Amino acid sequence: MRLVYFAWVRERVGRTDEDVEVPGDVVTVADLVRWLRTRGEEYEYAFENEDIVRAAIDRVHAKPEKTIAGAREIAFFPPMTGG
Repeated sequence: MRLVYFAWVRERVGRTDEDVEVPGDVVTVADLVRWLRTRGEEYEYAFENEDIVRAAIDRVHAKPEKTIAGAREIAFFPPMTGG
């Protein structure tokens, strides 16, 4: 699965994207975020406030409880405002 990071999430993680093999017990966006936080200080810092970071599965916004089964790409980004 490809993970893509935008804005300050990208800056904190230190990369724009990566391909990962997630453990079988990671089934939702929230599970994925919790798993990512275990991968190092940079991920812990990027996802320190899980309620702020947004996600999109295959370019469709997804809530934390959304399943990630079959996802090709999951993007993480800070909240956005319109103008």
